[in-house]
Amino acid sequence: MPDYHDDLRLAHVLADAADAVTMERFKALDLKVETKPDMTPVSEADKAAEELIRGQLQRARPRDAILGEEYGIEGTGPRRWVVDPIDGTKNYVRGVPVWATLISLMEAGEGGYQPVVGVVSAPALGRRWWAAKGAGAYTGRSLSSATRLRVSKVERMRDASFAYSSLSGWEEQGRLAGFLDLTRACWRTRGYGDFWSYMMVAEGSVDICAEPELSLWDMAAPAIVVQEAGGVYTGLDGTPGPHSGNAAASNGLLHRELLGHLNQRR
Repeated sequence: MPDYHDDLRLAHVLADAADAVTMERFKALDLKVETKPDMTPVSEADKAAEELIRGQLQRARPRDAILGEEYGIEGTGPRRWVVDPIDGTKNYVRGVPVWATLISLMEAGEGGYQPVVGVVSAPALGRRWWAAKGAGAYTGRSLSSATRLRVSKVERMRDASFAYSSLSGWEEQGRLAGFLDLTRACWRTRGYGDFWSYMMVAEGSVDICAEPELSLWDMAAPAIVVQEAGGVYTGLDGTPGPHSGNAAASNGLLHRELLGHLNQRR
């Protein structure tokens, strides 16, 4: 199996640089925020963080392609870095500390591009999570000071904790009835939202989570972290990986039941 240690170390360096940019502007009174064509917000910090990451990647990995939320795809080849400079921009612009920079390296294979390295850095929470293919998933302050992540062993849905982002997307897709049935079947539900739900699945503090509409840059880094922690990450249709435009993640033991609920339509 390839050794991705150097790529993972680079991803940490990129995350450090992005954290400095995003934290400097977090809660700034003069933060500039625009509305994109899809009606979602983008701040000057989103753009600055992605520009910084792109610049460093172009110097350190000039042969690799880069896909980012704010500036699209650049380059071609079997290796592609995928970047979400601020996952949770709505939280960021309102001063809520639940946001993160997501950085992933994907490699081309038989099933298309799949994540092999992922870093999720949430500086306002003082947390970072990361993983590399075949090397496990970890959380901590640095590569040398880390705790290995393991998903939970909860086997029954009535004992499970379910994390989600919002209700509106499920309603728009005609999946609200199944979503509500799932919340009734669980022990506990909480709307942590965005990247944090997946990191909690990887940590074992939450057992299942799902979102009805996502982009690749939202999913690539969380997917490898969940998988390397022993969990399962698929689309709502059960397709493994981060390419379905939506996501369901679990400890594995509850995954079939999770998908069964969320695919109810009536």
